Amino acid sequence: MRRFILPGLVAVAAIALLALLTFGVSQQTDTSSIDAQVAKGRFPMAPEAGTALPVLGSTGSRSLADYRGKVVVLNVFASWCGPCALEAPLLASEQHVLAGHDATLVGVTYEDASTSSEQFARRYHITYPVLRDVSGSFVHAFGTTGVPETFVINRQGRIQALQRFPVTGSWLNRTLPPILAARA
Repeated sequence: MRRFILPGLVAVAAIALLALLTFGVSQQTDTSSIDAQVAKGRFPMAPEAGTALPVLGSTGSRSLADYRGKVVVLNVFASWCGPCALEAPLLASEQHVLAGHDATLVGVTYEDASTSSEQFARRYHITYPVLRDVSGSFVHAFGTTGVPETFVINRQGRIQALQRFPVTGSWLNRTLPPILAARA
């Protein structure tokens, strides 16, 4: 009987510690995340604004800093992503509207082969710039772990809205007008 007491106490202590740890993690909120800041009306600067990424189908490169002064709808996508394919025609159409408001869509491919991304862009008539995040570090700075994700960056370079799943026409119609109307 005595030889079971010590292992039993260790097991009970381990279970209690695990329960306490689980409770602590579940109650913790990351108030520094982009999502939390935007939800509170504190618009964080877009990360990695000076990082240049290769332009899809080109030898050039661009960075978010190149678009400063414009509203940028930054869409992270991949050719193998079904929901990305569903939102692609909507985003391609939205680019025509944005161009008339000193704004642009910018696509960023994530975990995707260059040739597959180029085929995707042709298939969905994407005319806006598409950048390639070869290492994944650019999109990870936005907290991106999957696709599609979309960030609306205002003229001052701050993330003012985001969608961690496919965008819809109603979300774009509700989100973009006030951001487009604001001047630098």
